[in-house]
Amino acid sequence: MVRNMFSFGNASIAVAVLGVSVVAFAAGQSPGGAIPMDRDDIAGVVTGPNGPEAGVWVIAETRELPTRYVKIVVTDDAGRYLVPDLPQATYDVWVRGYGLVDSEKAQAEPGDVLDLAAVVAADARAAAEYYPAQYWFALLQVPGPDEFPGTGPEGNGISANIESQGEWIRSVVNTDGCTGCHALGNKATREIPDILGDFDSHFAAWDRRVQSGQAGATMDARLAQVGRRPALAMYADWTDRIQAGEYPSSPPPRPQGVERNVVVSLWDWSEPKAYMHDLISADKRNPRVNANGPVYGAPENSTDYMPVVDPNTHAASTVPLQVRDPLTPSSASTPPKMPSPYWDEEVIWDSRTLAHSFAMDSQARVWIAARVRPAETPAFCREGSNHPSAQAFPIARSNRQMQLWDPGTQEMTTVDTCFGTHHLNFADDDTLWFTGSGPVVAWFDTRVLAETGDEELAQGWTVQVLDTNGTGRRDDYVEPGEPMDPTKDTRIERGYYGVAPSPLDGSIWGSTLGMPGGLVRFVPGDDPVNTALVEFYEVPWNDPEAPVQGFSPRGMDVDSNGVVWTVLSSGHFASFDRSQCEGPLNGPTATGRHCREGWMLYPFPGPNYKGATDSGSAESAYYNFTDRFNLLGVGENVPLATGNLSEGVLALIDGEFYNFRVPYPLGSFFGKGLDGRIDDPSVGWKGRGIWTTSGSRAPFHAEGGTERVAPVFKFQVRPDPLAH
Repeated sequence: MVRNMFSFGNASIAVAVLGVSVVAFAAGQSPGGAIPMDRDDIAGVVTGPNGPEAGVWVIAETRELPTRYVKIVVTDDAGRYLVPDLPQATYDVWVRGYGLVDSEKAQAEPGDVLDLAAVVAADARAAAEYYPAQYWFALLQVPGPDEFPGTGPEGNGISANIESQGEWIRSVVNTDGCTGCHALGNKATREIPDILGDFDSHFAAWDRRVQSGQAGATMDARLAQVGRRPALAMYADWTDRIQAGEYPSSPPPRPQGVERNVVVSLWDWSEPKAYMHDLISADKRNPRVNANGPVYGAPENSTDYMPVVDPNTHAASTVPLQVRDPLTPSSASTPPKMPSPYWDEEVIWDSRTLAHSFAMDSQARVWIAARVRPAETPAFCREGSNHPSAQAFPIARSNRQMQLWDPGTQEMTTVDTCFGTHHLNFADDDTLWFTGSGPVVAWFDTRVLAETGDEELAQGWTVQVLDTNGTGRRDDYVEPGEPMDPTKDTRIERGYYGVAPSPLDGSIWGSTLGMPGGLVRFVPGDDPVNTALVEFYEVPWNDPEAPVQGFSPRGMDVDSNGVVWTVLSSGHFASFDRSQCEGPLNGPTATGRHCREGWMLYPFPGPNYKGATDSGSAESAYYNFTDRFNLLGVGENVPLATGNLSEGVLALIDGEFYNFRVPYPLGSFFGKGLDGRIDDPSVGWKGRGIWTTSGSRAPFHAEGGTERVAPVFKFQVRPDPLAH
């Protein structure tokens, strides 16, 4: 091969004339030596007053592409960095890191060698502005264990239904409370903005804040349920202390080891007033489906279109969602309770479809949990129908149904379901399984729909029955709340929140909310309507015989070995391995606490709330994903969690957590679902990645305010910080 040598910026470039490769060597000023780079990379060295800065982020951002595009990498031990595979544009490039404040932005183009000067923070308080939200939110002083059970309005103000500190953390602070919808601890929430108004106290400010905007009525009602006065006092005390100068005393560690190998890419999509709940990029069973294709978003309450981003052209677009019935209600019918400090009295959400989550099939078609009609179900769902499921358990109302987007035909099809839809996942036989169905487990056979076009025939549902009489089959059962009958089984009502078929044996697992909540295993049998049985495994809580204690699952997934993973509101990542159960899995004692040995709990990293004894961490992870195919680049079957207050994806590798953080825009990462895809298996780390989007209902809380939109995030872990 003939090579020509020529000068390119501060680099010496070796060009393969025959068009195979272009490699530059950034001279760099570090003891680490030159940096091999391609002509679509930007590379250099970050130095501070004391030499190279290791483990800091280098951010490259451009608005010259069809949508705003950002790429973020981490420096190595010698302060060297390489931002790989940049589309042609001019980029603002700067340094952000713990112990620093942002460096001045420099402009560069792909192929440039750009050395950067880090700026040390003037003091610890200035440095703390860049810490993850968790470090600030952990300053919150939660009521002590002696405050529970609550004594009501005439006592300590805490509702008598709140029986423990853990229940308070679950229902007020973590994912079943405030941080189920948006982060707390970011700058927009830890301070009281001037635009909110003038108040005599932070108590009064918080009283006004929780009534703001379209979600104001919901937030206000939540506090009333748990104890409005002590909740407002807790948050007011938090902001009082921060205003008085309190800040996180212990800084987070800079990225170490494999954390420095991450490449995070961001694309803007949608608009500032809209928020995303979830996204989909591939068929979860086969992540090579939809390779290099578009990524789709679910805007839940905010809009009636599906945002789409093409990561190859860096263009964002939309696909309209549909309803069958023009009388389908809209989220716009809920006006702001009080004016928003960002949007005043404007109704910013207007959605009839309420698109929530996705599943993609082997043809790259997108199945969407989305509303198509008012709540009343069609006749075949109700009492008197000849539908087998309706005869067993009729359903009169459901709040969300389904839509199908076919990118090949560019057609959106509405699909009515008797049951409600929320999260959904495919089994290997192309049956969709759902959450959101209340007391039943529900499914939809997409093969039947394809063969017959009959949506009624394709769907089914059944109740949840424990085999408490121990016969090994489903028999007559007692209803929930009735005394157990040794001759009968027992029906339970444990509505699924997360759902995932097990690749090991085809059983269908679901997580259940509440205190302490748990996991349900559903075995369909030959005739699911009449033969299905369930097993219920409660999260160990207030259980003196359990070696670990936690509460309240949210998301969940199952790995290749049949182990179930779920994130807990107690600040833990939990696994449950049914194969470890020692006692009987049916019969009168198999009602929840019969397999303590199957559970393992891992406290999330980072600080915990002040005064917390019933929590493992102040982290509030919403959902999780088992990386069965090494999509991130850190191994197969690695459990991943949305570290929403850690502001990054948390990977549990050999019992140790790694945080692949998104440091820019601050407060922008708030994942409610994770997905992954292989675009090209032949090019290693470059051909795969984990995808998510910001699911915060308040994207304007992030750095950039009302000009910020919810981004799409792609995470890739390369072999080393300079791989290109």
